[in-house]
Amino acid sequence: MKLKLGLPLIGLALLAACQSKNTETDTRTVFLDKAGMDTTVNPGDNFFEYANGKWMKATVIPDDQSGWGSFYTLYEDNLKKLKGIVEDAEKANAPKGSIKQKVGDYYASGMDTVTIEKLGAEPLKPVLAKIDGTKSYKELVSLLAELAKTNEAGLLGMGVGADEKNSVKNIVSFYQSGLSLPEKDYYFKTDSTSKVAREGFVAYATKLFSLTGSDAATAAKNANAILALETEIAKSHRSPEELRDPQKNYNKMSVAQLSQLAPNLDVPSLFAAMQIKTDSVNVGQPAYFKALSTLLASQPIEVWKTKFKYDYMARNAGLLSKAFVDASFNYNKIFNGQKKQSERWKKLVNGIDANMGDLLGQLYVEKYFTQEAKQRMDELVNNLQKVFATRISKLDWMSAETKAKATEKLNVFLKKIGYTTKWKNFDDVTISKGDYLGNARSARMHAYNEEISKIGKPVDKTEWGMTPPTVNAYYNPTFNEIVFPAGILQFPFFDAKADDAINYGAIGAVIGHEMTHGFDDQGRQYDAAGNMKDWWTKADADQFKTRADKVAKLYSGFTLLGNEHVNGNLTLGENLADIGGLAIAYDAFKLTKQGQDNSQKIDGFTPDQRFFLSFAQVWRIKDRDENMRVRIKTDPHSPEMFRVNGPVYNMEAFYKAFNIPKTAKMYVAPENRLGVW
Repeated sequence: MKLKLGLPLIGLALLAACQSKNTETDTRTVFLDKAGMDTTVNPGDNFFEYANGKWMKATVIPDDQSGWGSFYTLYEDNLKKLKGIVEDAEKANAPKGSIKQKVGDYYASGMDTVTIEKLGAEPLKPVLAKIDGTKSYKELVSLLAELAKTNEAGLLGMGVGADEKNSVKNIVSFYQSGLSLPEKDYYFKTDSTSKVAREGFVAYATKLFSLTGSDAATAAKNANAILALETEIAKSHRSPEELRDPQKNYNKMSVAQLSQLAPNLDVPSLFAAMQIKTDSVNVGQPAYFKALSTLLASQPIEVWKTKFKYDYMARNAGLLSKAFVDASFNYNKIFNGQKKQSERWKKLVNGIDANMGDLLGQLYVEKYFTQEAKQRMDELVNNLQKVFATRISKLDWMSAETKAKATEKLNVFLKKIGYTTKWKNFDDVTISKGDYLGNARSARMHAYNEEISKIGKPVDKTEWGMTPPTVNAYYNPTFNEIVFPAGILQFPFFDAKADDAINYGAIGAVIGHEMTHGFDDQGRQYDAAGNMKDWWTKADADQFKTRADKVAKLYSGFTLLGNEHVNGNLTLGENLADIGGLAIAYDAFKLTKQGQDNSQKIDGFTPDQRFFLSFAQVWRIKDRDENMRVRIKTDPHSPEMFRVNGPVYNMEAFYKAFNIPKTAKMYVAPENRLGVW
């Protein structure tokens, strides 16, 4: 339940202001971009366009980006900060095994393009030879276990986390996998977008086989065989919408039951090779594993070997020579629309954050995260939590019994701000300057061992699911926690020097959003302890569903890219969180001195107007069409225009702030306005 799930974790201050504790800082004095507004648009006709119209028209998406706007710019700014950190670490000549040595040498290994080009495809050959040497699907399953340890087993989605019905204990879960295209419909639909995607996949797979020594005819044959195999696999997959049902995707079973479901996986031997010791597992999508078992025995071994090879090559293409990197880029631009590749250093910084985030994160927060920001965020979070409790108490559709349980859940939220209190240990990760692929595989092996070690153990609620520099936030239902990494606690989302209207409209709405996730169509199915448990009366649950269904219908009516509709069911949880989050943030803002006065104008706007404009400008993002088409099919978040317009036109305070007349295009009569929380 992340704020921007499905997109790159993107961002940069639109007017960059450094928060470094070690360097002289600039003080921002302007927090709204008036020049980016289109005041020829009536705020009651399209508030997103009113707040962002000129910016949207004038903005040209950089060639190396799939979109541009608030998240992207903050993300780019953060990358520059991280670049300075890793370059300093590279030059430090730090002791072997130290944080700076590992961070610096990882960066150096990736920037050493001379060595990487000289090696070419050589780093792949040992594993490719192992795949070639297999003689049966049973041997391939054994190899699958080995590849899982370095996150290169394309057929095995796996994770370890809190058991959703016993949230104090960790369980290993298995999920559907095995597809290269974004989701199952790409394999079956006959529209031009799906056809181009399939053709692009075949061309990419052909290129990878060619780069590792196959002749043109064999490479093309292999690629088409993989597409045919993945099409069979796709038949067993659930859709993105179906994956949002926590009850349907929780299927706890014994190891013996999994063996019966997928006999050809030889689960006891597979688990032994993977060092998994457990008596029960959660199988998210049983149909996938049943189908995989059948396909392992029924499809030719040579086809499976080509599939294993492709998965391994594709997983590591970005870590190899330019020919591999270019092939990967040319394939992925079908889905993101990028015109040129990002600078190499950016990929390296992202890789370090992904693989050794707690090491890089320690250096990041030491330099860039201020206690002033932490204290201001604590205040904001606590204020919104109190307001949310008040809103629950005043709901006219919920019984006292369910209100008491909802309030109990809200009051025990675990609140994490900035960075972890328990940094992870990377002592078993070996990093050397001349082995870029080896470094990545060592970090992946560490991550695997860390996960496996948690199976059956008590849950550690100090653990974070994001690294400190991440420009994002999330709610985790099994921990019943809201989490705000240091990376997002910067302008335009947050500035400790900004007036309350700006911060409550931006980060306040984000805080409210994550809190509301605890009570959206998914989150409401978990109790205060994080267990998937029905704590609602039937009447209250029915009332919730009636209101939620209206929200789904509203968003399903929104269209873009000609006439492509938003999927109101896929985006329901995020839409509920957007609507609830903004309402909670506004109520909390009204408790501040500025919010109570609402008369003193800044930049020509009242405090209430600044609140709503801050919210709208946080979500100003311009996507490439290719990226948006994938988002419409797979992203549980609505496009940004609707993330703004959906909530504001259902709030009375918005109508009053901008004197919206009943004749406005998007006016909604009070009796028809939607809201749950």
